[in-house]
Amino acid sequence: MNQLRTLLIGTALTTAIASTAAFAQTATQPSADPSAQAQVQTQAPAAQGVQMPAPAPQNLTAPGSTDPLVQKRNADAQANAEYSAQKKMSKEQMKAQQKAAKDSYKDQVRNAKLNKKADKAAASNELKADMQGQPTGAAASGEAHN
Repeated sequence: MNQLRTLLIGTALTTAIASTAAFAQTATQPSADPSAQAQVQTQAPAAQGVQMPAPAPQNLTAPGSTDPLVQKRNADAQANAEYSAQKKMSKEQMKAQQKAAKDSYKDQVRNAKLNKKADKAAASNELKADMQGQPTGAAASGEAHN
């Protein structure tokens, strides 16, 4: 635990020192010496009519933090976003599969009802035919049942 605390404090101190040094290098400090100011002014282009080309635009994006806790937080946030997207996609797929299965089941039930109805009608028609006349199979062969 002590080693971890020392590591974190050391990392924080190095980051603070590095950012302070970077800020100190970029800050312009006015000089009290008038000759130094004259040198800065004479470094301008020699001819007044000549324009210096504009510097290329620089992307000022901050690099990823070196703090392990920030890196872990960012990685966790990214992992949570990926998990949520995957879960949403899986849920949509499951709903689509359930809908397809339900539609298939409804079709099977509908077909079974139609088949049952057709079988019932065929049996009813056969029974009616038997009741009106003799069965075609036994009467045609000439067999008598005693």
